[in-house]
Amino acid sequence: MKLLRTIRLDASDMFVFETPAEPGEWAVSGAFAFAHGDLAKLQGKARTAFRAGFLGLNSLGRSTLAQIVETNEKDRCSVVELLAVQLVKRFGAPDLAVARTAAEEEIGFVTSLCDYPPGVLVAVTRSHENGTIREAFRTLRPREAAGHTRAFEFLEVVGEDDVPSEHLDLAKLGKGALR
Repeated sequence: MKLLRTIRLDASDMFVFETPAEPGEWAVSGAFAFAHGDLAKLQGKARTAFRAGFLGLNSLGRSTLAQIVETNEKDRCSVVELLAVQLVKRFGAPDLAVARTAAEEEIGFVTSLCDYPPGVLVAVTRSHENGTIREAFRTLRPREAAGHTRAFEFLEVVGEDDVPSEHLDLAKLGKGALR
């Protein structure tokens, strides 16, 4: 059995998300967190979280990437329970029974994304079209024997040609040049 854990290859998540997930948290897509909001009004870090963030289940922070990891049934049950508790506590589920059903479904979806070897990274691109949240997932594999050493040099966002580009110069930000 395989699930997803958040991973941080560089410091960019610390700058682009309001609440970055901690590395190693169990992760889900987390699109449900945006289901009842006005997506057209999202800006800045909230917009980035919508467009490209996995949800870390402990912190409810976002991660640009998640990594496929081997796990077992005991871990899967713990992840379902953790998500169910968060759904009641933070997302308005009426009770744990209803939340567990939703959590089982969400974790089932996560396992469907893990049809690759452990260690493969997964990225999400999310959009809002005709009142529906759409997600596209892609996998990133390390070069032979190289492991995961660097984050992206560039990111291609498919289907968002009409959206104004957003640019964050992390080098200048680290030097305090951006205000």
